[in-house]
Amino acid sequence: MFDAAELGQRVSQREFKERELELRTKLLTLQYRTNELARFPVLIDFAGVEGAGKATAINMLNMWMDPRWIRTIGYQRPTHLEAARPRFWRYWRDMPPKGRIGLYLSGRYSEPLLGRVYGEIDEREFDNRLSEIIRFENALVDDGALILKFWMHLGATQQEARLRELEADPLLSYQVTQEDWNNHEHYDDFIAAAERLITRTNRGAASWHIVEGGNENYRHLRVGEIIAAELARHLDAQERTAAAASDPVRVASPDMPKVDTVFDALDLTRSVPKSEYKKEIKTGQARLGELGRKAQAMEQSTVLVFEGPDASGKGGAIRRTVWSLDARTYRVFQFAAPTEEERAHHYLWRFWRHLPRAGHVSVFDRSWYGRVLVERAEGFASEDEWRRAYNEINDFEHQIVDHGILLLKFWLHIDEDEQLKRFKKREKSLYKHWKLTDEDWRNRELWQAYKQYGQDIIQYTSTKKAPWILVEAKNKQYARLKVLQTVIDHLQERLG
Repeated sequence: MFDAAELGQRVSQREFKERELELRTKLLTLQYRTNELARFPVLIDFAGVEGAGKATAINMLNMWMDPRWIRTIGYQRPTHLEAARPRFWRYWRDMPPKGRIGLYLSGRYSEPLLGRVYGEIDEREFDNRLSEIIRFENALVDDGALILKFWMHLGATQQEARLRELEADPLLSYQVTQEDWNNHEHYDDFIAAAERLITRTNRGAASWHIVEGGNENYRHLRVGEIIAAELARHLDAQERTAAAASDPVRVASPDMPKVDTVFDALDLTRSVPKSEYKKEIKTGQARLGELGRKAQAMEQSTVLVFEGPDASGKGGAIRRTVWSLDARTYRVFQFAAPTEEERAHHYLWRFWRHLPRAGHVSVFDRSWYGRVLVERAEGFASEDEWRRAYNEINDFEHQIVDHGILLLKFWLHIDEDEQLKRFKKREKSLYKHWKLTDEDWRNRELWQAYKQYGQDIIQYTSTKKAPWILVEAKNKQYARLKVLQTVIDHLQERLG
């Protein structure tokens, strides 16, 4: 695989100067078009053998293009803050917005590659980690992102000569570490793992480009010319798509036929007497407070998700659940229409960034399911977008669970008559009328559509790792106790 990158290709300084001016002009023009269109982010990853010029290639790109719209990120071992979240949290956190470029060094491929070289992970785990990367890249590419990946290569003899050259230069010797020499000693293992890595993850939408790194002039021009060609192609495609796009229109219909759903099997008559409720809510809150303190001490994180029809009691259930938790250890996030900053990223970005630190709790009042509910109904997400979102959501939730975070998803359900009753009550309330909006009344017209979309959510995303918990919420006291007791039961089991 790497023989073609060990040919000793060179570019003279004179030729470099002649080609550089044209290339730099082209890159700047393309960068400005990308920023103006603002339809997709650009992720450029650099990997390869030590001494092959990854860092200098990044420096040259920063010099050639406008650095205001470029962010360069070099990853090291995860910090305590990063290690407390799923592996891909820091890569989602560092995602460039649409129209911007991210340059990445020692990114998502570095850890599994070195882990395989040094025997810290076996071949099966290595493939699992690569599959995880593929799913990450597919989600971004499907959303329009341009991903370019460069493998900067040197043969074993070239690498040794390069490391000794750097070591002999007093100004550059700091760049060579004992780890670099250790990697050189494992060169054959390194290349074998790299071949597997590139073969598995080299896909049309996120392809690898192997660049010979022996001659600085050659590798800089090669990297720049590939970026220019791929960026021009991607811009042309995205501009055609933008020209053909129309304003979103409501897709759901008030005339949607009634169909049987999982919600029809719920017994909404379930209730709890007020006297019993007052007693059990205090006992439950006290118990959850104890478990919350223990979870913090054991660094057990929790994510609670609340979905359901408008006025189904999500806010009330959340307030009673977090009542006895230390306010410093939990945060409640309410999501409505995305902000301008959030629209400039993949729709999952705003949820990834709010995953809790070790021992803390994140509560999501509305969540990533908006993609397959309101965005589906309003036409803000195309059919292709909301259909693939089920798999993207499942992958996101499985990463949360696999990291050891306790994930509980609650769907609070009421019937159509109860919703109307609560809407009218809110209209007359001095402190609740603000919660009722024209949009709520508008969405109510689509009751059957949202009910069917909810059925699809349960069907496609209630997995063994992240099942949905359906809550009969017509009686608020019953719903609040069920939510509270469910959190207690799962947290108690998790903490042993």
